[in-house]
Amino acid sequence: MWLPQLHLMRVISAKSQGYSIATDISGPMTVNGPERGSLMVQCVYNSGWETYLKWWCRGATWYSCKILVKTTGSEQEVKRDRVSIKDNQKNHTFTVTMEDLMQTDADTYWCGIERTGTDLGVTVQVIIDPAPVTPEETSNSPTLTGHHLDKSGWDVPRAGTAAPGGRPLLCRPDPAADQNLPTKGYHEALLLCPG
Repeated sequence: MWLPQLHLMRVISAKSQGYSIATDISGPMTVNGPERGSLMVQCVYNSGWETYLKWWCRGATWYSCKILVKTTGSEQEVKRDRVSIKDNQKNHTFTVTMEDLMQTDADTYWCGIERTGTDLGVTVQVIIDPAPVTPEETSNSPTLTGHHLDKSGWDVPRAGTAAPGGRPLLCRPDPAADQNLPTKGYHEALLLCPG
């Protein structure tokens, strides 16, 4: 497979429709997916390309992008790591699915068709939306609501808050905030905790 430089490729952006078009293939200009979730990209091609190999490539530069997954010329789904591709030759579409999305998956990708000479391809910008913090993630984190200084100057959290491994969580008040804190008794402060 030979991938030409971008300026050798006739690419027309149909921004009003949200699609990139390169002669006989088109696809969405951008696709969003949730972090830890999945996304699907559907690319459309003209009649005559049914049995050609379709591919999904990562990288902003056409001639050096890395092909992540490629069809076999049939309608059989091909999966590699977290990415799969499936060609629907009757409908002239192929669908790429990316799973277990991470922020590092955000990049420029290409929908492409392998052919003798110059391959066909269009860019797709993949954007990963940050995952919301779940209640399970916040419930496992220690929360300090009330605490007091012991005689050694260490802050001892109340309500049985423990560090990982079940050890008591001992913290010192932040020295930068210390000037405004009472010297003993209950207080709210920025704490420096070991570990």
